[in-house]
Amino acid sequence: MRRISQTTWIFIGMAAGIALGVAAPDVARAMAPVSNVFLRLIKSIIAPLLFGTLVYGIAGAGNVRQMGRIGIKAILYFEIVTTVALFLGLFAVNLTRPGEGMKLERTAAEPALAQAPTTLGGVLEHVFPVSVIDAMARGDVLQVVVFSFLFGTACAAIGPKAQPVVAFAESLAEVMFRYTRYVMYLAPVGVGAAMAVTIGSKGLGVLFGLGKLIATMYVALAIFVGFVLGAVILIARIPLKRFFAAAREPFLIAFSTASSEAALPRALENMEAFGVPKHIVAFVLPTGYSFNLDGTTLYLSLASVFVAQAAGVNMTFGQQLIMMLTLMLTSKGVAGVPRAALVILAGTLASFQLPIEGVAVLLGVDALMDMARTSVNVLGNCLAAAVVARWEGVRFD
Repeated sequence: MRRISQTTWIFIGMAAGIALGVAAPDVARAMAPVSNVFLRLIKSIIAPLLFGTLVYGIAGAGNVRQMGRIGIKAILYFEIVTTVALFLGLFAVNLTRPGEGMKLERTAAEPALAQAPTTLGGVLEHVFPVSVIDAMARGDVLQVVVFSFLFGTACAAIGPKAQPVVAFAESLAEVMFRYTRYVMYLAPVGVGAAMAVTIGSKGLGVLFGLGKLIATMYVALAIFVGFVLGAVILIARIPLKRFFAAAREPFLIAFSTASSEAALPRALENMEAFGVPKHIVAFVLPTGYSFNLDGTTLYLSLASVFVAQAAGVNMTFGQQLIMMLTLMLTSKGVAGVPRAALVILAGTLASFQLPIEGVAVLLGVDALMDMARTSVNVLGNCLAAAVVARWEGVRFD
C-alpha cells in the first residue's frame, strides 16, 4: 500500500478545517489553541536555526575566498537577480492586492513580538543588538541575523581556533533541521485548525484571496523567467535553445518533486555537458542553493505583503522596503530546511508585528506554490552557472 505523503495530509487537514469552519463556526473558532500551539512551535525554530545556519555558512566560506574572482562574480550576480525578484514580487502584490478583505487578525493568545523600526536611521541603530540572547528571546530577526553575520565572520577570520564553535554551529543547524521536520509532522493538524478558525471567523472569502495570491505568484514567476532571466540570457549571449535543453530536466524534476536537492545531481551533470567548466559548476550551483533562490525570494515578498494586506495593515513603501531588506538577509543559508520559506516568513512577520496566523493559512496551499518557486530556483541557478562561465571567457558556440 502506498504511503500518503505529508503534502497530501496537509491538503486533507486543510479540507477538514474548511468543512468544519463552514458547518460549525463556533466549534471551529474553539480550535484556536491548537493552531496557536503549532504557530508557537514554528516561532521556536527561527532564532537557533538562523544562528546555526548563518554562522556555519559564513565560517565555511573559505571556498569563496579560494575561488577568488569567481566567488565575487557569483555573489554579485546572486544579489542583483534576487533583488530584482523581490521587487517584482513587491510590485505584483501591490498591483493585485490579493489579501484585501480577508481581515486576518492575531489571536489574543499570541502577543506581538519585537517591532522593527520604520525609518532608515532607526533601522541602522536597531539592527545591532545589545544582547543576542535578548534579541532571540524577543524574536528580533534583524538583530539575530546581523549578530550571526558578524560572529560567523569572526570565526572565519580566526580559522582553526574557531573550529569547535563552527562545529557547534553546524551541529545546531542539523539539530534544528530535524526539529523542524518534527514540527512539520504536526502541520496537517495545525493547518486544519488554522483554517477552521479562519473560515469560522471570516467566511469562505478567505479562499478567494488565497486563489488570487497563487495566480499572482504564477504570473509574476512567468514574467520573471521570461523577461528577467530572458534578458540575462541575451545580455550574456548564452545560446537560448541549448541552455533550455540542458536546464529542462532539472527544472521538471524540481517542479514535480518540489525539491531543489532532488534536481541538483542532474543540474550539475547537464550544465557541465552544456559547457560550463566543472570547477564553476561545482561552486556556483551549491552556493546558489543558499544565495540565489529567485523563486523563493519572489514568493516571500508576495506572501509578506499579502499577510499585511489580510491584516488590514497599510504599510508605506518605505516600510515594505525595510521588510524586503529583512527577507534578503534571512533567506540566506536555510535552503535545506523543510518548508524553509514559511519559517523565514514567520520570523519576518513577527518582527513587523504582523499576525503569524498567516503562515498557517498559507501552509495549506504551500504545495501548489512550492512547485513553481522551487523550479524557478533551479532554473535561476543553472543560468547563474552559465553566466559566471561567460564572465570567465567560456564560449558556448
